[in-house]
Amino acid sequence: MSDYLDHTYVLILAGGGGTRLWPKSREKTPKQFLKIFRGKTLTQMTCERLNEQFPLERMYCITVSEDYKKEFLREVPEFKKENIIVEPARRDTGPAHAVGALYIYSKDPDAVIITEAADRLVNPVKRYLNTLKAAAKVAYEEKCLITIGVEPRYPHTGLGYIKKGKKYSIDHKREYFKVDKFVEKPEMELAKKYVASGDYYWNAGQFIWRADSILASVEKFSPDIYKNVLEIKDSLGKSNEKEQLKKSYESMQKISIDYAVAEKDQNMYVFPSDFFWTDIGDWKEVWENLPKDDQGNVIIDGEEPGGRVINVDTTDALIHTDGKLIAVVDVDNVVIIDSKDVLLVCSKSRAQSVKKIVELLKTEGNKELL
Repeated sequence: MSDYLDHTYVLILAGGGGTRLWPKSREKTPKQFLKIFRGKTLTQMTCERLNEQFPLERMYCITVSEDYKKEFLREVPEFKKENIIVEPARRDTGPAHAVGALYIYSKDPDAVIITEAADRLVNPVKRYLNTLKAAAKVAYEEKCLITIGVEPRYPHTGLGYIKKGKKYSIDHKREYFKVDKFVEKPEMELAKKYVASGDYYWNAGQFIWRADSILASVEKFSPDIYKNVLEIKDSLGKSNEKEQLKKSYESMQKISIDYAVAEKDQNMYVFPSDFFWTDIGDWKEVWENLPKDDQGNVIIDGEEPGGRVINVDTTDALIHTDGKLIAVVDVDNVVIIDSKDVLLVCSKSRAQSVKKIVELLKTEGNKELL
């Protein structure tokens, strides 16, 4: 049998909107393209850490517009442009995973795929990569579907959960589990019970599977998507490929990979992470993951020159400047995000609710602010 690493590919999903990081994250510049951490974008950091183990020629990206493709290549110019798939319409993660698997399968029928979103932070990278390799080996050899489960640090209501079932191990060392069930984002009281039980992981939305395994699962559990995937398959490498991709996507169901396959397939296993993970889901999470001053404040300089913060007796705040002076006096646990046309002020504990502002602007038709 060939070594599984010779057949390991990466599929990066880079189409998310990141509405909870509004007003910096917008349709034109979603969060994966923002320079918030160490002067690099999350996309650049994702590619760099994965490239420590996996060659760029076996890394693919699926995104939702030609503009995002251009931005991705501008940030990671060594990425092969022919390995970037542009979805003609937003259809959530179900079709994205299926079509990504199709393109990789057409390149290597024995491929095992590590999927990753472009907007995550992990640490330490070595443990992260070792977990991915261990999961890829099991997925490759056992032809099963694998998801990564994150040890919950606190009761989180913005994430789904995975309940673990029967225990397995690799060479009596590395443990992993049959998935008992996936659970939707819970209310706080339920989230507290999940965390206290020790039987649940956060659902990181990261999967490892053979290309043929996930395509077979899509065929079984989401036949409508599979029918469209077959239409695309027949056009690969032909003059009508782009036209067929557009036509098939327009009739494709909008559905997450969790609903389409993961929650239904009994051949699903969970690998516990032994590394720190976050999807940077809101401004509070940004604050958590950046260096703080003596008062627990995080100051982020925007790209416009001249930004400055004067702080009097303010603690545990996140302040993002964008070319102007921001003066704050005696307000704690607050988020202040300045941009050219919007100023956001919110309690850090309610950072998840920023999405409600975006939804309100959508209903008002304020597209220029989205």
